Amino acid sequence: MDTIVVAPLGKIAELAVRHRCREMLSLVAPKQGFHRPAVIAAERHMILGVNDIAFAGTGNLVAPGEEHVTAIVGFARGWDRQAPLLVHCMMGVSRSPAAALLAALAVEPDQDEHDLAQRLRRASVQATPNARLIEIGDHVLSRGGRLIAAVRAIGRGADYVGDSPFSFSAVPESVER
Repeated sequence: MDTIVVAPLGKIAELAVRHRCREMLSLVAPKQGFHRPAVIAAERHMILGVNDIAFAGTGNLVAPGEEHVTAIVGFARGWDRQAPLLVHCMMGVSRSPAAALLAALAVEPDQDEHDLAQRLRRASVQATPNARLIEIGDHVLSRGGRLIAAVRAIGRGADYVGDSPFSFSAVPESVER
C-alpha cells in the first residue's frame, strides 16, 4: 500500500475513512483550527504551521523552511505503508502536492524525479506544488536540481475549479509491490 492521498482540508474526514488512512500530514496556516479525523491516531498526525507562499519575509506569514521539509521527510520515513498516507493543506493544490512529492522521494529515493512528477500530473490537473517546498526538498533530499526541473517541466496546474482530491503511488509502476 504505497498510496499517497492528497486532499483539501474540507475532505480529510471523508477521505481518511474511504481510503482507510491511519497517518496524516497537515500543512496549514499557523493557528488554523481543524479536527483530526478519528481514524487518524494523534501520534501519527503531524501538523506543520506554514503558509502557502514561495518566499520568506512576508510579514506575519510563515514561509516553508528547511525545518518543515526535514519534518516532512522524517514523518514520511516513519510511514509504515500498510495504509495510504493522507496529506492535506487548505485547498489540496500547492503545499500538500509538494509535500506528497517529498514524501514519495523520502520513502523511495531511487526513483526518477520526472517520472514521479508525471505521476502527480496524471493524478491531478490542478496540482501546482509549492515552489519553495520543492526547492528546499531538492536540497534536503540531495536531488541535485532534478526535482526542481521535474516540477517545472509539468508546469503550473490548471485553474482551481474546486475541491479535487487525488491519489498516486509513492513508487514507480515498474516497482509497485
